[in-house]
Amino acid sequence: MRHQVAGRRLGRTTAHRRATMKNLAVALFTHSAIETTVPKSKELRRFAEPLITLAKRDNVANRRRAFAALRDRDIVTKLFSTIAPAFSERPGGYTRILRLGNRVGDGAPMARIELVGIGELKEK
Repeated sequence: MRHQVAGRRLGRTTAHRRATMKNLAVALFTHSAIETTVPKSKELRRFAEPLITLAKRDNVANRRRAFAALRDRDIVTKLFSTIAPAFSERPGGYTRILRLGNRVGDGAPMARIELVGIGELKEK
């Protein structure tokens, strides 16, 4: 029984899974939208949304916590200066997952995960 066991293993070891989430989060914050499998996108949402909430309060401790999670100084700066202020009035739900169908090679369900409202900011 899996009572109160949260998260997906994604067929990886713990270190590989953490590295995958860091890499996906950096790509999401860099490009505002990425395409990946549905389970990875759902796990990424659990990883990335708390980082955006953390970045809403800009102080040294929060920047250090974000850097510990992402390990990329440029992305942490972008997170605190651009992404978090765009969501300052939003209480949560910073990402949107759109299903794209199945991948041709192995039939894996694909999805596009994007930051809500960031695309609208770029268009203006």
